[in-house]
Formats: sequence, C-alpha cells, structure tokens
Amino acid sequence: MDAEQVKSEIRLRYGAAASKAANSGAASCCDTSCCSDTAGENQITGNLYQIDEVSELPPAAVLASLGCGNPTALAELHPGEVVLDLGSGGGIDVLLSARRVGPTGKAYGLDMTDEMLALAEKNKAEAGATNVTFLKGDIEAIPLPDSHVDVIISNCVINLSTDKDKVFAEAFRVLKPGGRFAVSDIVFRGEPPQSIRQSLEAIAGCIGGALEEQDYIARLTAAGFTDASIQVTRVYEHPLLPTGTNMVSGFVRARKPGGQES
Repeated sequence: MDAEQVKSEIRLRYGAAASKAANSGAASCCDTSCCSDTAGENQITGNLYQIDEVSELPPAAVLASLGCGNPTALAELHPGEVVLDLGSGGGIDVLLSARRVGPTGKAYGLDMTDEMLALAEKNKAEAGATNVTFLKGDIEAIPLPDSHVDVIISNCVINLSTDKDKVFAEAFRVLKPGGRFAVSDIVFRGEPPQSIRQSLEAIAGCIGGALEEQDYIARLTAAGFTDASIQVTRVYEHPLLPTGTNMVSGFVRARKPGGQES
C-alpha cells in the first residue's frame, strides 16, 4: 500500500475528527465494526480516563481523544521530566503530561494534521498550559535534537505508521540515555489475514497496520531498546480474525540503555 495514500486518508479522517470535536461532537477514527458494546460505546476509545483526570481540561480536548489507552497514567511521569507525545491529536495526553511533570518539566506534542494542531493550540490556551509545545511533523522524522526527552508516549498512533522501524529509530534517537518508551497501541496476538493488512479502511481505522505482539518487541529490540514488554489492557473481538488471533490494546514499555534506570 502506498505510504502517501495512507497518510492522505489518515489526514482526512483526523482532520474531520478535529473539526467535529471543535464543534462539540465526539470524534471517532478507530474502526467500530467489532468494538462497540451494547450501549454503543466504542470499546477502543471509550472510558480510558478517570473523571478527575479530565474534569478540568477543555471539553474539546476530551472529545478529540482517539486513543486506545491512558499512557500518561501508566508511564509514571515525574516532576521535571521532558515528555513527547507522538501523534498528539487534540492534546489530551500532552495536557495531562504537562500537569504531571509540573512547571519544571516540559510536554511536547507532535502531529501531522493541521486541524488537530489548531485544536490542540486552542486547548492549550484554554487550559493555561505554559510548559507545552506542539510541533508539526511526522513521527518517522521527529523535529527534536538527539537525547532531548526523558519519556516518549503515544496513544493508538504508531499502528498508523507505514514505516514503524523509522518511528522506533527516531524515538531511540531523541530519548536521553535511560529514557523510557511508554505507549498505548493496538497489537495483534497472532497474525491477521491479508484482507485486513491490505485494507486502507482497516489501516486508517487503527487495525490493519497494527503489529503482531512478538514482532513489536523484536522491532523495538532491533532499534536498540532493552526491556521491551507489552501489557494487555483490553481485548477485542473482530469478526474477520481467525481462531487463535486476538486484537488487543497494549501498553508497550521499553528503555534506552544508559543513564539511571527508573
């Protein structure tokens, strides 16, 4: 599948989602054919944050949340740390990270979609966040210098990339020695059929481009990371998956060697 074709479809979807959230509508990009419960709640993107976490955030930041986990809660962020969110969307995880790292820390958000960046800047202003910077760019070419951040987070975005090895190499590059990779993502346990892998709809819907669990860990290790692991947070049923293959939300951890382990 052509990488530019995939990126174009993702920009269209996420641009539309940003516009909907800006107009007080709940955004949705992830595939819903398998993942809505009896109440119509999307099981991938629904109920990821505690009420006390988001109660003081701008409503549009919450409505634009398209993740599959809560990496800010699981990443164990500390005051004074520098955090980078890959594919930051409307900014919910950046704003939550900014709170956790405090005024002596810094939270960056990186996104390629103009509408999402505009929404994120609006949410940043409404939240009064002074330790936040949003950057435009691709997660395969992070516009930050080497060894610049303590923690990389991401929320259901790396599966969208058509060159995940570049993403992992760039993440490794910008992390400080001892830095942490702590992302939520869609992961397969077992290999899905090629019909899913080759579907633009499934790829742009957060499913078709998801890595198989052991492949994910192997790619992180090849990029130089150590201690790579995946903690399953949700399991989904999909009508097109063969017996023995599961689609899950996973919290993916790894560490760049050096520095002090945390």
